[in-house]
This record gives sequence, C-alpha cells and structure tokens, in this order.
Amino acid sequence: MLYTNGRVFTGGEAAAFAEAFTIDGETIGWVGPQAEAPAARQTIDLGGRLVLPGFTDSHTHLLMTGASLGQVPLTDARTLDEIQRLLREARTAVPEAKDLRGRGWLFDAIPGGRPTAAMIDAAVADVPVFLDANDYHSCWVNTAALAVLGITRDTPDPLGGEIIRDADGEPTGLLLETAATQYAWAHRDATTTDADRDADVERVLDAYLAAGVTGAVDMAFDEYGLAAFQRAQDRRGGELPLRVAAHWLIENTGDDAANLAQVARAAELADSPSTPWLRVVGIKLILDGVIDACTAAMRHPYADGSNADPIWPPAQLDPVVAAADAAGLQVAMHAIGDHASRIALDAVENAIARNGERPRRHRIEHLEYAAPGTAERMARLGVTASMQPVHSDPAIFANWVAMLGDDRVDRAFAWKEYEDAGALLAFSTDAPTAPYDALANMYVASTRASALDPSVGAVQPQHALPLDRALGHATRDAAASVGDGEWRGRIAPGFAADIVVLDTDPFRAGEGSLLTTRVMETIVAGRPRYSADGSRAGGDG
Repeated sequence: MLYTNGRVFTGGEAAAFAEAFTIDGETIGWVGPQAEAPAARQTIDLGGRLVLPGFTDSHTHLLMTGASLGQVPLTDARTLDEIQRLLREARTAVPEAKDLRGRGWLFDAIPGGRPTAAMIDAAVADVPVFLDANDYHSCWVNTAALAVLGITRDTPDPLGGEIIRDADGEPTGLLLETAATQYAWAHRDATTTDADRDADVERVLDAYLAAGVTGAVDMAFDEYGLAAFQRAQDRRGGELPLRVAAHWLIENTGDDAANLAQVARAAELADSPSTPWLRVVGIKLILDGVIDACTAAMRHPYADGSNADPIWPPAQLDPVVAAADAAGLQVAMHAIGDHASRIALDAVENAIARNGERPRRHRIEHLEYAAPGTAERMARLGVTASMQPVHSDPAIFANWVAMLGDDRVDRAFAWKEYEDAGALLAFSTDAPTAPYDALANMYVASTRASALDPSVGAVQPQHALPLDRALGHATRDAAASVGDGEWRGRIAPGFAADIVVLDTDPFRAGEGSLLTTRVMETIVAGRPRYSADGSRAGGDG
C-alpha cells in the first residue's frame, strides 16, 4: 500500500517531513520523497493532507472515560444555578433511573468553593446523586447518596482522605481523595454490571479512534477494567483496535504486607501471557491529591495556610517501589505537589540502592508544580515526566492560581524545564479529568491558550512549546514512556503502521486550526480503524 501526495510528519527528533510512505502488513515499509516511491499493488492519494504518527495517550483512565461519556457533563457549568439546571434536566430525561451521575464540576463554580449535599438536594433529592469533580479527586453527593453510602457523623475518615463535615460534625456531602474512592467509587463498582462496563469500553474505543489515538496507557487498572478489556479483546478474536498498556492501581491500606500483596498481583499479571494489544506493564501509586482542593502535598503551605500530608508516607512508599522495581515493573507515581515529587524521587533512589543497576524507566505523573532542580534530578535517574497540557487550560486555571497565591504559579506546568534537563517528557490527557481530544491537547501545549473556551487567551505563554515538539511528546515520547519507543510512535521503516490523517495542516494554517481540524482516518497496525466518512473503517477483525 503506497500513500502519496501527502505532508508526512515523521515524528523524529528533528522536525522532518516526507511526501509518501508505504505500509507493508502491520509496519511502515518505506518513507521518503514521492519521486522515489517504490512500486505498490495499491496507491492512495492523500490529497496534500497532513499525516502524523498515531497519538498515544500515555496517562488516561479508559473505563472511567467510557463511563463519563454517558454522564451529565458539568465542566461548562460556571455557576451553581447552571449545575442545578443540568441536574434537573438529566433527572427529567431519565425518570426511571435509580441514581444520577455527573462529572467535571469545578470548585470555583460553587459559592465559596464549598459544595454541600443541600445544594444538590435543591435540584434532585429523590435518588442518590454522585458528581465527580473535574480532577476526579473529589466526589460531591446529595443526602440520598450519603444514606446509601452509610456515611454519618460517626463514619471515620479513611487513610489519605477526608469526609468534609460542618461545625456540628455532620457530613456536608463532599468526599476528598480516598474518601471518594473507598465510598462513592466502591459503590459505583459494586452497582455497575459487566454489561455496563462493556458499553463503557466500546464508547471509549470509538471515541479514541475518532480522536486519532492509536495507543493508551491506563493509569488505574483493576480487576474490573482487566476483565472488561479482556472481554472486548475476546469479542474481536484476540485483539483490540488500539494498543493498551496498563498500570495496576495500588492502594495504601496502611499495612505493608497487604500493600506488597497488591504489587505481587501486578507482577503476576505482567508475567502472564499477554498480547500486543493488552498488557500490564507496571503499578500506579497516588502519592497526593490536587492543588485545586489543597490536597496536593506541598513543601510550603497554600495561600490559606493549610497543607496536605502525602497519601503514601515514605515509610510505606519505599518498600512498595523497591518491590515493584525488583519485579521489573514500571512504577508510575501521581505527584502534583513538590513535596510529593521529592518523596517519589527519594523512593526511586532507594530502589536503585536496594536492587542495583538494571534497565528501568519509572515515571512521575502530572508534576503540576515541582521545585527547581526536580527536572535535572529526574533526568539523572532516568525518570519520565508524564504531563498533561490540558490541565493547564486557562479557562480552569484561576482556582489553581488562587490556591497557591504566590510566585509558585509562575512555574506551573513548566514543560521546557524537562526538555532542557534531558528528561523524557510524555504528553497525555488524564481523561476523564480533562477532554481526551488529542488535537485540543496539542493546542494548549503549543499556545497555553484555552481549548475549553477559545475566548480565553494564553496564560504563561513562555511555557508553550513549538508544535513539532509538542507532537513529538504526544507520539514518539508517549510510546517510549512504556518502553515502546523502538517500534512505534514514528513514521519510519520498521515501525508500527499506526497513523493519523488530518483534514488541515496546523503547521501551515497555524495552531488555532487545531481546534477545528478533523481526524479523517486512523490506521492501527496497518488497518483502517476509523474513517470520518466511514469509507475505510471497521478493521477490528
């Protein structure tokens, strides 16, 4: 198969373009100028369109994203009245529903940033309502949900979380960090059927292929997710339409033996027979929370004088990281605050000291604010910086700034520091905490302007990256972040034929065109998996 008359961004270290390429089975056979193209059995004229390596969303939550696509979207609701209106409309639309789930609300849309059950009750009180915050580190529930969850004034706060209470000690309806996961999410898991999860998987696969995503790294895999994706693979005769690498979520139980047992389960899965389409590659640890809720662990207090302890103190973190490292697992650590990123790197150094020199590529996720010198230390240790441009979208940035309230905000999401230090920088979306759209992600990365609200201009444009470098971090480097950099993430001979064709060339039309550019075709392993007009899609086979 020869593709000609294109503008092919190859994704190499230096910005390089070609005009034509061939696909030989599942891989790229040749890339170069059209005049030198080899003979082929079939030729496809690209009509001058831009061709990119397929995007790898190197930090996402696939099952949750699929579920979120069927929930009430609240990110665009900027006032409590708007949130309540959307909830009323959703309840009216499905009167037979036994509960109501929404996602994406913002703290600064709530008066005083303090959501309460009564606020939801004013809109929907007859069924339990569960609303995940935009960062998915908090869950806001109504009175009926508190009753279903069995949360009362006597319910203790779980390790690493908090049930927000009023002055009289009564739960207000806001669950932070592990209080959200151990109560609201545990209830969700217990009440979701396999059929529901299968539908969620199909939704997210379709959505990602239409967005030009050919690979994904799931950062919260558990038994439910594993089973759901195995069923999806079985439905397709042993493959998936995009490549999934997964990190097994390890929860801090407070008991070292129980924590290490979770690592052993991840190692067992990583050693089990797998396919190129679905594999467990490592573990995920959530070391702290988020800046928007003042739950990220910082070296210095927030503007209101508060601070947060890490969810994984070093005494419990170090044995888990060392055990995973010894088992050959990749360790991915959520660390948004600078205190959390410091103890993450301390844990990596401890693992190296215990286990000796060996090939390893651990990761730190998010790094929204990291202290000076962190990037250099990560480069020295070979630790990947996994970051999400869409989290810096100016339309949702004001609350982030207000929580810190000092000059720390000037170094928010400082991607260039990691480039300059020589650390591997991988871009992703962290969907559903942010939109999964790969092109919108590249718009924020290359402009620091808002994809959520195009009327909002750039904030901290000094941290924006040239488009070719942003694309490289979302394709080549994102694939390399899970050890796949030698065989996918570029359009080069011998690499996997994972390719995206766009209807507009943003290199010529400008970065603003990324917000309107359409994915025309997504090819994975040499086969069309999505076509905007449906003419060549359907290669699930």
